[in-house]
Amino acid sequence: MLSFAQRGEKVAPSSTLAITAKINAMLAEGIDIVKFGAGEPDFDTPDYIKDAAIAAIHDGFTKYTPAAGTPQLKAAIIEKFKKDNGLTYKPSQIIVSCGAKHSIYNILQAICNPGDEVIFAAPYWVSYPEIVTLADGSPVVIETSAAQNFCMTPEQIEKAITNNTKAIIINSPSNPTGTIYDTDTLRQIAEIAVKHRSYVISDEIYESLLYDNLKHQSIASFSDEIQEITFVVNGVSKAYSMTGWRIGYTAGPEKAISAMSRIQSHSTSNPTSIAQKAAHAAISGSQSAVDEMRQAFEERRDVISQRFDEIEGITYVKPQGAFYIFPDFSAHYGRTIHGKTIHGSMDMAAYLLEDAKVGVVPGNGFGADKHLRFSFAASLEDINRGLDRIKDGLGR
Repeated sequence: MLSFAQRGEKVAPSSTLAITAKINAMLAEGIDIVKFGAGEPDFDTPDYIKDAAIAAIHDGFTKYTPAAGTPQLKAAIIEKFKKDNGLTYKPSQIIVSCGAKHSIYNILQAICNPGDEVIFAAPYWVSYPEIVTLADGSPVVIETSAAQNFCMTPEQIEKAITNNTKAIIINSPSNPTGTIYDTDTLRQIAEIAVKHRSYVISDEIYESLLYDNLKHQSIASFSDEIQEITFVVNGVSKAYSMTGWRIGYTAGPEKAISAMSRIQSHSTSNPTSIAQKAAHAAISGSQSAVDEMRQAFEERRDVISQRFDEIEGITYVKPQGAFYIFPDFSAHYGRTIHGKTIHGSMDMAAYLLEDAKVGVVPGNGFGADKHLRFSFAASLEDINRGLDRIKDGLGR
């Protein structure tokens, strides 16, 4: 009898991609939806990056490259780590992959054996538990709260670590909360990881989008000992509005990077040659467009926060980075609106989409059913229109 592999049955679909598909289907029908769902900047990719890709096509740079990325792009990434993060790497410690998600997938495929445990915080990015499961690992989820800025404490991590712990995932700034780990907490987590010889996977894809004059600190920068066991994951998707170009990269332990390269050589082969040329231009070129986007996002963060202050029963932690806010809607659960009872985030997201014509992502996919994720990668006009509709919808 024909059957499917169990790993596919264990993995849940991405709630963010599912809601985006539903929103786009309604838009295609001509319905006016205000979208807060997409996890991507609403700006176009800067022209100098597109020009580099076009030049690559005209120059015939359309063939295979080394599976782990071109030497030129690796050199630019090494220089970026040195300049921005105070980290020194060799080319053999760098791999370029098809997006940061692919980078994390490769890491866990390279380090996890059946039963190995991987620790991360809830709320979490929707793909963390699924990628761990696909690597035959066991997700260990630490519940966090608004009172602790949705960040794991060193005490929680110490308590969660066992002899089976293989890695700790840190996502700062965070998707979905927009919160960051402070320097002292990162330093203590680094000490715990070194003591227990646990890998750290530091997801720093939102590094360039920090607000209130905050500066990014990579956990790998505290000592040689922590750098030796840390995978630093980054990419060009968020900083340069290049989500569709699919370029992410990892710096990490040389033997593990070698294993990741072998795995990648038999799965995707090299990342797209043209996109690598574009990524090289992005990383090594002017960063003025990045700062312009960051400033726009900070203004939008302030506006959407102020608007949520106007809605009774909604609480939130003000984002310090990324372009998400993760308000708590649970005060409105149990209500019946237009004959529909709101039992959780799925019901609330469905009500807002169908009745208020506002598209948001339910929090249950992030391990936090009291919450909804709003992306403020939207115009100020749409932010105000959307919050007007939500205020009106919840006020009925």
